[in-house]
Amino acid sequence: MSGHSKWSTIKHKKGAADAKRGKLFTKLSRSILVAAKEGGPDPATNMSLANAVEKARSYSMPKDNIDRAIAKGSGEGTDGAVFETVVYEGYGPEGVAVIVEALTDNRNRTAADVRHLFSKHGGNLGATGAVAWQFERRGIVLVLADGVDEDDLFLAVADAGADNVEREGSVFLVSSSPDQLSAVRQAVEAAGFTVESAELSLVPKVTVEIGDEPTAKKVVRLVEGLEDLDDVQDVHANFDIPEAVLESVAS
Repeated sequence: MSGHSKWSTIKHKKGAADAKRGKLFTKLSRSILVAAKEGGPDPATNMSLANAVEKARSYSMPKDNIDRAIAKGSGEGTDGAVFETVVYEGYGPEGVAVIVEALTDNRNRTAADVRHLFSKHGGNLGATGAVAWQFERRGIVLVLADGVDEDDLFLAVADAGADNVEREGSVFLVSSSPDQLSAVRQAVEAAGFTVESAELSLVPKVTVEIGDEPTAKKVVRLVEGLEDLDDVQDVHANFDIPEAVLESVAS
């Protein structure tokens, strides 16, 4: 698991009591709305919507919120904003590769906000394609490892399309192709295991190792700042920071 994945797990555990929960739900709703608008309201035939719903469920977003977002994206009700997907690529401290995925109704505003944060935290924006080659899109389900046998878990998810199960601290990381994410999550739950999160992610093919806390703080502050922008949906980075250092930074 990359350092960024570990950081995401730490944040997910903190998320239930996080003051930014409302803001997170707003972002998740926007993602669902856009997916429903572009591909229709049925998750069974709209993979983007199915994945957006899976992610929302992972963060305990109420079903009513999910249903309202789907309805709004399908044309029920009104929403004056028209959102489009924009992707930014750049480098953080120590050459860490960063990809920022946003849904925005104002490209100029979002670009300026993202550029400012890269500059503020010792990074810089790159051209399209600058770092994308260092990542691949994967479905990732994190399963609480307490009391779970790895072989039992693998047997439960293999037929659903999972191609790897890996222990990382307190969780198992179950990976699959993007179109198998929903099926894998359902298989995990059907077998009685506890899902910590389930979402599509850009997984780094190569990582940048960062062992000292001062540099780790710079990288994490950049990622946190980007994630806190209203228009930003996801941030992916290829840093590899020891979990003990990440925990220290988080505290």
